[in-house]
Order: sequence, then structure tokens, then C-alpha cells
Amino acid sequence: MTESAHEPPEPQVQVARRGVYGKVFWPAVGIVAAFVATTAISPTATQNAVSDVSAWIVGTFGWYYTVLVSGFVVFAIWLGLGRFGTMRLGDDDDRPEFSRLSWLAMLFAAGMGIGLVFWGVAEPLNHFAGIPNRASGIEAADEAGAQAAMVRTFLHWGLHPWAIYVIVGLAIAYAVHRRKRPVSIRWALEPVLGKRVNGWLGDTIDVIAVVGTLFGVATSLGLGVAQIAAGLDFMGVVRDPGNLTMVVLIGAITLLAIASVVSGVGKGIKWLSNANMGLAGALLLFVLIAGPTLFILREYVQSTGLYLQELVRLSFNTTAYQGPEGETWQGYWTAFYWGWWMSWAPFVGVFIARISRGRTVREFVGGVLLVPTLLSFFWFSVFGGAGLFRELVGEGGLVGTDETGAATVDTNGALFTLLDSMPGGAVVVGLGVLLIIFFFVTSSDSGSLVVDMLASGGDTDPPKWSRVFWGVTEGVVAIALLFAGGLSALQGVAIAIALPFSVVMLAMCVALYKQFSRDRRTMVSPTRAPAADPGSGDDRAAAG
Repeated sequence: MTESAHEPPEPQVQVARRGVYGKVFWPAVGIVAAFVATTAISPTATQNAVSDVSAWIVGTFGWYYTVLVSGFVVFAIWLGLGRFGTMRLGDDDDRPEFSRLSWLAMLFAAGMGIGLVFWGVAEPLNHFAGIPNRASGIEAADEAGAQAAMVRTFLHWGLHPWAIYVIVGLAIAYAVHRRKRPVSIRWALEPVLGKRVNGWLGDTIDVIAVVGTLFGVATSLGLGVAQIAAGLDFMGVVRDPGNLTMVVLIGAITLLAIASVVSGVGKGIKWLSNANMGLAGALLLFVLIAGPTLFILREYVQSTGLYLQELVRLSFNTTAYQGPEGETWQGYWTAFYWGWWMSWAPFVGVFIARISRGRTVREFVGGVLLVPTLLSFFWFSVFGGAGLFRELVGEGGLVGTDETGAATVDTNGALFTLLDSMPGGAVVVGLGVLLIIFFFVTSSDSGSLVVDMLASGGDTDPPKWSRVFWGVTEGVVAIALLFAGGLSALQGVAIAIALPFSVVMLAMCVALYKQFSRDRRTMVSPTRAPAADPGSGDDRAAAG
């Protein structure tokens, strides 16, 4: 007999969920503890190891990351526009749990979070200045270079990352809401693995997801705390912040995140996400009005058009003819981003699946893929565009030089330098720091909840003690990564973690196609009984 998608999971699914806790929780804790202990004992050796591994992955698998992530974009668009678009993530009469505005706010805050604030001004400036080199093809720091810098930034924050989230989120949402499976990565692969999801293979997949999520979120937390420290330094609150300041900041903000995650999705996480988006929108509007408004609006339209024109070429650019410089650039930028997004994918995918019950596949793909992409483009047009305008026709000061004459950008502090040049600068800088703290908290609390769900076998309401445990663990891992080399260590770990999870994502694509095809055939021919295998839905679920 096949399982009804409208009925509770079969007994063996419930047993597997109860028995998975120790098989996922303890191995994941062991891996994380080993990394933290190694870093504490020998941070320099850890930094060198991370650097060597990430360099090897970029050199060996950089082309694979490029092809894979571009393929995800094509597959996601095909799912949304194709014949599967009308299928619902849940029962046929289910309707969305959250309003569309709250839904978009939560997925946007979880999906990008600190990264947008951290890189909003800094990334276009880094490309413009040719950091770490000009292997990307940006020839000079002039008007053409500024335009190319913005388009390159759009590539890293546009359709590609959100397509990654679509694949993982859609696979999990369909398994959870339609087929009534636990909230876990393994069950998204049931159409491919069958009963093996209950064995060691399923355990391994969930362990990879837990560890990947922890390090992905910790990467973002590390970026966030570095920028908070830079903001406090800029405001004169803390002078020359060092590692001790970083540790104190991570500890204090992690406590806020723990308080939020303990309260649950419908309270703390939802409220903070909405408040966060409100503050982000206010700051965005302020910079748009106080900055070069007409330039920003023209630049947004122009860069979006150039992005669409250049999308295919840039999507498959591997800097093959730039030699070692090209590999360095890829590891610093594109390969890092594709790895970072994939390491975040279990976290964001599970979270947006959790909040997306009742939406159709087409609505899910459109909401997750297109709306955040356009918002991200506008964010970078406002903040990055204002920074580039200042360098090209304003007072400059955002791009400097070191003792060798090479261009430099204060990546951590560029945002505050820009904000300080606007009316009410000191107040606006303070609001910028507050925004980063909010993003820090929403990323950490959402990440803690997702990790806890994965480690507990898919329990959507895991115990409070384990939520606290994972919240603390995320903070500890962020501290370890900062001690292991700061930004370079954060980038290296993201690249490395993504490699095993990329295989899981490929399997998810196959699983989605198989499950959708089975259910679609049953919808077309409701009297036809589906094949009796562990990965199929039932006739009643698909016939609705």
C-alpha cells in the first residue's frame, strides 16, 4: 500500500524520527567540537589547513560549482513556469499560514541577512578597486569599471543564490507539507533513496546538513560581528576592537538570538524579522533620498538590464585564462559565494519550507526567486551605487592605497563612512549598527531552530534546551572561525562545506522531478493507481 499524503506518516516513519536524534545529534556535535578544539589548540595550523583545502577545491572543483549553480537557476525557472507550477505545498485545501508580506520578510531576512548589510557598499567597491586582483575582467577604476563592478555584484546576489534556496526549500516543503514527512533533509530524498533514508545514508545526509548549516550561519555571524565592531569603533564607543571585543559581542548578541528562538517562529522570529525589514527599509529609503537619487534610480535600471544581457556569459565565467590570479579571484569571490549559498541552503531551505505551507509551486518559485533578487539588486544599487558615485564624482575616500600602492577598501567600515557623510550622519551610523545587530539575531535564531529540527529528526517544536544548545554552538563556531583567520577562514570553510552538500542538492533535483511527475500523472489520470514504492505519493493526494 502507498502512503496517503493526507494522512499521518506511517509508523516506521515515526519510529525513524524518534530514533534519529542520537544518530545525527552526536556525530554533528563531535565534528563541530573537534573543529573548535583544534582551532583553540592551534589556530595558525587550522587557518593554513582551511586555506589549503579551499584553494584545492577552487582549483579542482571551481568549474563544477559554476556549472552546478547555473543549472539550478535553469531548473528552478523550469519548475515554476512548467506544468508542475499549480501543485500545492500541502493539502489541496491548505492556505498560507503567514501573510505574503510576513512570508517575504522572513525568507528575505533568513536568506541574505547580514550579508547584504556587510557587502552592500563594500563589494562593488572591492570589484571597482580590483581586490584581490583584476582577474574578473574589470580593467580600471573608471566609469566602465564601476558599471562592471555593479553587474558582477548582481551576479553574486541575484538569481543564482535564490535558485539554490528554491531547490532545497521546494524539495523539503513538498515532503513535509504534501507527504507529511518530518522536517529533515533526508525525507526530501525519499523518492531517490526509498527506505534507505531510514539507515546510515539518511543519517549521514542530515549530519552533513547540520554541520553545513552551523558553519554557514557562523560565517555570516562572523561577518556581522566584524562589522558591528567596526561600527562601534567608528562611533568611538570601542577603540581598536580586537578579538576580545568580538567574543563579547558574539556572546551578547547570541543571548538575544537564544531568547528569540526559544519563543518560536510565530513570536520572536516573526516579530524580529518584521522589525528588521522595517528598519532596513527605512535606512534604504534614507540613503536613496539623501544620496544621489536620480543616479541610483538610473543605475538600478541600467545595471539590471546589463545583468540580464550578461547573465549567461558571467554565469559560466571560470577565469580559466587568468591562471593563478584567476583561481585566487574565484576563491575570494564567485566560488566563495556559491559555496556560501550552498552551505546556507539547508538552513534557508528548511526555514522557508517551514513557513511556506499552502503555497503553490509557482508562487513559491516566484516569491523565493524573483522578489528577493529584485530587492537585492535595489539594495546594492542604493548603497553600492552611492559608494561608487562618491568615488567617481564626489569626495572619494572609500578606496585607498596601502604602503605598496595597491588599492584598499575598508570592507568592514565602508558602510559607516558612507552613512556618516549624509545628513544626521552620527544617528544614521547608529541605526546601521542596530540593523546589523537585528540581522545577526534573526540569522542566528532562525539557524538555531533549523539545526535543532534537523538534529532532532524533524521535530518542528524541539525542546528549548536543545535550541539554546545550538544557539550557543553557533556563537562558539563563529568565534573559532574568527580566531582561525577571520574573513579568509570564513570564506574557506564555506567553500569546503558546500562540496558534499552539492551532491545532496543534485539528488534533490532528481527527487523533485520524480515526485512531481508521479503526482502529475495521477492528477491527469485520477483512476490510475501509482506505483507502490516508498517514494510515491497516493492517489488521493495527487488527484485533488
